[in-house]
Amino acid sequence: MGTFLGHFVPGLAFAILGLWHALNTVRAYKLKGASGFRAAAWFPFPSLVPGLKHLELYLLLSFSVLAIVDQLVDFPLLSFTIQPDALEHATMYLHLAVYASVALAADGVAASSSHHGGAQAQLGEVVAALAASVFGQELFLLRFHSADHAGLEGHYHWLLQLVVTASLVSTSATVVLPRSFAVAVVRSASVLFQGLWLIVMGFALWVPALVPRGCHGAEAGGGAMRSAVACPTDEAARRAVVMANPQFSWVLAGVWP
Repeated sequence: MGTFLGHFVPGLAFAILGLWHALNTVRAYKLKGASGFRAAAWFPFPSLVPGLKHLELYLLLSFSVLAIVDQLVDFPLLSFTIQPDALEHATMYLHLAVYASVALAADGVAASSSHHGGAQAQLGEVVAALAASVFGQELFLLRFHSADHAGLEGHYHWLLQLVVTASLVSTSATVVLPRSFAVAVVRSASVLFQGLWLIVMGFALWVPALVPRGCHGAEAGGGAMRSAVACPTDEAARRAVVMANPQFSWVLAGVWP
């Protein structure tokens, strides 16, 4: 993920997912009211084609598998590359793939059950708990990342951990408080926030024109910016870190309009 696209693409995916969940959560609350509302781990896609009902889960599963392949397969040589950081990123996507697969299976079991409503509610809680474990594993792997993120990049990753923690706590809370509209909204907003912050990281750390003043991108072979931003002086480093904080607040303000 140590590239612009490595942050922008998953960030865009998370942002779309968070927005999709936020809109559907509000819609469900308006349709069912406070007494009938129940948080959902995923939302069916409205379509006349029955096969598209699980589009969200199919996209999550496909994206996860492709991301794992991208992390572990060296193109164009098509050889496996087992680098610690790539393996950690692939593991994050593995948990997402497991979640999507279990959610698909659970919905199939609930649909075939004679007590459809009760089975769907119980299995929904299991799927929600599994979704929480996805964020738990993401936080664990970010916290103990093999890549030693220091300086400005380390600060951006520390702020990212705050957002992932919010996703973990709010998703876990939906298991205990499945009828809480506020908890469901916070969960959706945290996923949206996580996606937007990954996009900001991609631009701020890997687009040369947007690197903070007084700093520069460390270059890998071939002149491609792939690693952390380097700030030659302490003053430049402090200024870069300080400027990241209002960016975080601006994204938060955008998520809660």
